[in-house]
Amino acid sequence: MSWWHRLGIRRVASDPRRWVVVDVEASGLDAARDRLLAIAAVGVHVDAERPQVALADSFEVVLRQPEDGAPHDAANILLHGIGAAAQRAGVEPRRAIDAFSGFVDGAPLVAFHAAFDRTLIERQLAAQQRAPLASRWLDLDPLATVLLPQVRAQGLDEWLDHFGIQCIRRHNACADALATAELLLRLWPRLRQERATTVGAAIALAAQRRWIG
Repeated sequence: MSWWHRLGIRRVASDPRRWVVVDVEASGLDAARDRLLAIAAVGVHVDAERPQVALADSFEVVLRQPEDGAPHDAANILLHGIGAAAQRAGVEPRRAIDAFSGFVDGAPLVAFHAAFDRTLIERQLAAQQRAPLASRWLDLDPLATVLLPQVRAQGLDEWLDHFGIQCIRRHNACADALATAELLLRLWPRLRQERATTVGAAIALAAQRRWIG
């Protein structure tokens, strides 16, 4: 993914119409206990009629893992492709999380199964004695279900299949963030119909998921 901007590349100027789609990779599936390995994010520049993914407004970082950290899970490494050497050669965690916070710059954050990403990021912020991000979080999982209840998709893969969205490599933070951003764009016409093209309205709409069987 040569177009993906690495840590230290300057992004575009702050814009109130900017949303940030984020994806993380972790050492396991338990967000409360496993380690944050990588963060990737891409900006979506929101226009009520036609939002656009901005590849020039992107971010990726692999966090350095301690030599004496938890044992590396071979199956998990096969899934996300971040090997033990790459983990040890990553960016120092404080610098990585500070860079991510600066990249977000208060923009709303969008993710699929957002609680997982949010928990891992907030744990890392707390570990580095940083305050939680001020950003609001929008979860596309319940939002998609509310907007298209007839689809009955289970998980990101089924939503991508439904819309014919190609993901270059699943369980790669960059590729998953981009695919999630494409999913947001595919949902946008329905958001427009519901007059929910602000982040607050979209969050409120997603909250209706609990009423859908």
